[in-house]
Amino acid sequence: MTFSLEQHGIRVDTVLRNPAPARLYEEALAYEPGSAISATGALIAESGTKTGRSPGDKRMVERPEIMDDVWWGSVNIGLEDGSFTKLRAQARSHLSEQSRLYVIDGFAGWAPEYRVKIRVICERAYHALFMHNMLIRPTRDELAEFGEPDYVIYNAGRANARTDLNGVTSQTSVSLCLQSGEMVILGTEYAGEMKKGVFTIMNYIMPRQGVLSMHCSANEGADGDISVFFGLSGTGKTTLSADPRRRLIGDDEHCWANSGVFNIEGGCYAKVIDLDPRAEPDIYNAIRFGAVLENVVYDPDTRQVDYRNDSLTENTRCSYPVEFIDNAKIPCIGGTPSNVIFLTCDAFSVLPPVSRLSPAQAMYHFISGYTAKIAGTEMGVTEPEATFSACFGAPFLVWHPTRYADLLAECIRRSGADVWLVNTGWTGGPYGTGQRMSIAYTRAIIDAIHDGSLAEAESVTDPVFGVSVPTSCPGVPSDVLLPERTWRDPAAYREMAAHLVRLFHDNFQAYADQASDELLSAAPRVPETNAKSRSGTA
Repeated sequence: MTFSLEQHGIRVDTVLRNPAPARLYEEALAYEPGSAISATGALIAESGTKTGRSPGDKRMVERPEIMDDVWWGSVNIGLEDGSFTKLRAQARSHLSEQSRLYVIDGFAGWAPEYRVKIRVICERAYHALFMHNMLIRPTRDELAEFGEPDYVIYNAGRANARTDLNGVTSQTSVSLCLQSGEMVILGTEYAGEMKKGVFTIMNYIMPRQGVLSMHCSANEGADGDISVFFGLSGTGKTTLSADPRRRLIGDDEHCWANSGVFNIEGGCYAKVIDLDPRAEPDIYNAIRFGAVLENVVYDPDTRQVDYRNDSLTENTRCSYPVEFIDNAKIPCIGGTPSNVIFLTCDAFSVLPPVSRLSPAQAMYHFISGYTAKIAGTEMGVTEPEATFSACFGAPFLVWHPTRYADLLAECIRRSGADVWLVNTGWTGGPYGTGQRMSIAYTRAIIDAIHDGSLAEAESVTDPVFGVSVPTSCPGVPSDVLLPERTWRDPAAYREMAAHLVRLFHDNFQAYADQASDELLSAAPRVPETNAKSRSGTA
């Protein structure tokens, strides 16, 4: 149906509001070069030169009302109000020059009492279908009564941003004004900017209402028990939350309110590089009509996608409605979590495979957001590299990380949820010496968390991190549970542990000025080391 955008300063004859996916397929194939239909029925689209987010070009508009709220710095870089006004005018002018535009009206947040109305105005059918999938889709009646949105996203990504404006440092600009409820995208056609823009909005307005917004997945057991999984890329967040015996609430973004948890999104945005239908059948089967495949390579004759081909980007992805997952829970709402699981891939082989955290330790590890990645190989030797991302999602935070940590601690105390730190990384020594933790062991640990047996197991206190480490778990050798026992040289273990502790301390300095004494007391302690024992270290 046609729709007027004059209230947004845009005048275009043809505006399609919430068109059906089939119509968007037709529009993309007719007007967007590079579009195609895959052999399984998904729409294939290309995002141009930008195949990932541009965090260095993200800006937060400086308004007096929010100056004391925002965690200013490298994550939230300020932008003058005057520059934003001109960027918005540029976007509106560019959109007004198009022959046709698309409007997607939808919701963020499945809980009706916290639902936020989002309007996306864009020039590409691919973007419209992407946000049709990622927002919660209104019913016909809800769309008729939608009214004015709470937030508007102007996606003029095909136009380069003006670089003569203060605060604009490249032709890509992603700017958000929380007070006016507007987001402007210029100079990038990567669809993920819209998804994470909505998450950033929710990361601001939910804590104002005493609700914790979280970068996590969530699932529900047969008895209604809820688990949430935090973790950075490569830690197993998606894999471990996808459990055929549990219903999926969502794979990426949630909120925790007094009534329980709810998904922010209406869809999933999965990585598909090296996708294996045997290892991830749910994702593979979701790539059908209505899904959007982004920046993939395919055979022009058979339209079969080559998921191993990364010639366009390693960040190949697919967007699809959450109901495309067979065991998804609709509506995507659950009760109060019983278990909070922090996933880390510790390539230093210091952290136990599983440990139980006190509320203060939960806050400390939540703010730290630790994992480790492999930096690369030089002369046959590789070195693990620590990575810290506050609240397991620093690029999308608005408030200071301690605000989210305080909310998490309040949720944990109120609910009595158990908090677990699960290491999916290395055992028996660091990368290059030890081996990756068996996925069978990790799944056995998650199963023991869910059936309650791990909470009843005897435990010891880790001398470095102070966490409670179970000494037994069905399906996991007892020696594996205590990392120092898996190293040939205990002194080398302690030396590596001291190295990791110092990295934690150095990282936490950025937050120490706003941390309570209780939180600071949860920091790990440097163990005594034997300088003569260096064998076995990476």
